[in-house]
Amino acid sequence: MIQSAPALSFVIPLYNSAETIGAVVRGLEALAVAGGMEIVLVNDGSRDATAGVCRELVRTARVPVIYVEHARNYGEHNAVLTGWRLARGAHIVNLDDDGQNPPAEAARLWAHAKATGLDVVFGHYATKQHAAWRNLGSWFANRMTDWALEKPPGFYLSSFRCVTAFVAREVAQHSGPYPYIDGLILQVTQRIGSLEVRHEQRRVGESGYTLRRLMRLWLSAWVNFSVLPLRVATVLGLSMAGTGVIGVGWVIWLRVMNEGPTFGWGSIMAALLVFSGTQLALLGLIGEYIGRMFLTVNQRPQAVVREIFRSAPVGESAPNG
Repeated sequence: MIQSAPALSFVIPLYNSAETIGAVVRGLEALAVAGGMEIVLVNDGSRDATAGVCRELVRTARVPVIYVEHARNYGEHNAVLTGWRLARGAHIVNLDDDGQNPPAEAARLWAHAKATGLDVVFGHYATKQHAAWRNLGSWFANRMTDWALEKPPGFYLSSFRCVTAFVAREVAQHSGPYPYIDGLILQVTQRIGSLEVRHEQRRVGESGYTLRRLMRLWLSAWVNFSVLPLRVATVLGLSMAGTGVIGVGWVIWLRVMNEGPTFGWGSIMAALLVFSGTQLALLGLIGEYIGRMFLTVNQRPQAVVREIFRSAPVGESAPNG
């Protein structure tokens, strides 16, 4: 039996979410969505009981639920793209799995997108209920993407977003192993907006985002969608070379004039360390570009889906997709 496409899909990437996802789904069930809704749960290699909890939600939820299980952990953005490929709604809202995005605020994002005709509406948190280091990291990432991405300066990018099916379909065509969804969105449309939303405290467990994951996200934002880091490296290299030429000229002038201090081993080694360290950093940046190109050419998978479970029509058991 083919079910009609709903008006709204909720896509939720999961990682070790056994203690939180049940409450999130129950909260979404309580929403009144004209045209119907569905929930797409993407388990991105969780190591706890998330799989069992989600299978039970597929069986008992009062709204259609699609449960997708990745073969291993690939990252939040990879999981979101998997969910977008399966979502059938005219609009899609992304939520976190920890309950910090209230269902009522998700409905407001959707209503705002419909009322304004925007392709994408990002949730802008009045007050973020994250650790201070993560808030600082998010602020830093948004400032850096002001020049790395084609977005209005200062515009806040958030993982709590509502997109149209058109945008989701176009973005989901990307198959590279290091997706950065906001960069992909900005390549598809400039009809974007934001809405101030509430952000609640996490009630159970700890965030799966670590400093390492944030750094990987920053690299994906800057390296995948801009050559500006390479241009900065070029300017820095030329500046260092120019400084070196000026320094050589200065040393020659001092030698001719028989003036100046006697430079010893310590000053020479310090200069070598500065210049050599800068060169290695620039080579590492170039290597990051080349490495990502290598992995893309060799078709490193963006994600591998192990299995899919879908809610069955009333009176039938949920089939294994």
